[in-house]
Amino acid sequence: MALLSIACLLILLIVIGTIAGLFHIGKSEPLIGSRSLPQIQHTQLNPSDIRVFSEMGRLRIPLINSSILILSISFPYSADDTAFTEEILAKVSDFRTIASGYFSSLPETRLIQIDEDAAKQEILRRFNDSLRLGRIEVLYFNDLMVIESY
Repeated sequence: MALLSIACLLILLIVIGTIAGLFHIGKSEPLIGSRSLPQIQHTQLNPSDIRVFSEMGRLRIPLINSSILILSISFPYSADDTAFTEEILAKVSDFRTIASGYFSSLPETRLIQIDEDAAKQEILRRFNDSLRLGRIEVLYFNDLMVIESY
């Protein structure tokens, strides 16, 4: 008898909950309690949210004449392109290798006066050749200096 009354009570609660839920569809306020919840502010990224990628850090590249080239490379990218952001983060080691390979292979005659624009264009081309999910539009060289060996 007790089991039958408990089963009836559960069925009654389910029916009442179902009816209350049907009449509550589309309303944003809670059924029980009238406390207002704290407002959460969501910040949406603007599609033109551009950031500068500088994760390669400072490169120290040994040159053919035993000098050392100090260089930091950065470039702008769209922060809302998650797949491309993940790809360039995964390619940091490749980017460092590409830049090191380019400068360490320059002949000694070109090390005296490095053509910065030509170097940027060639490294940009090599970076983009290694990318699949996007393209880098422009490179910036920071801290470009050669430390001569004695």
